[in-house]
Amino acid sequence: MEASESTNPIPNNRNSIASSTPVWPTVDGPLGLSEDESLSYARRFYLFGFALLPLLWAVNCFYFWPVLRHSRSFPPIRRYVLGSAIGLAVFSALLCSWALTFAIGGERLFGPVWDKLVLYNLADTIGLTGWS
Repeated sequence: MEASESTNPIPNNRNSIASSTPVWPTVDGPLGLSEDESLSYARRFYLFGFALLPLLWAVNCFYFWPVLRHSRSFPPIRRYVLGSAIGLAVFSALLCSWALTFAIGGERLFGPVWDKLVLYNLADTIGLTGWS
């Protein structure tokens, strides 16, 4: 028995839920932030994401991936990271639907208003080209 216990590189590992939860809230492990700093950063990224900066929601989801992945770890941080993930998903769906509407629909969908909506002819419209 002693030989099998000494070959185990991680002592006291009992293969339970507690052993699978992360010890650190950030992806960079022990080099990252403490739990209090992590809560502050997660809250800031979440709130500033509403200021039309949804890239911060993506950063929040990536940086706090261990918190997002394990449902029982760091509950105060998880609520901001989960909110960021939901906000990012909603923003991505809206952005993709907007882009596909213009790409697929185009002039057939918008009719004569299309020339006012698109910006590729902006220079011609305001007279910036010298060859009109």
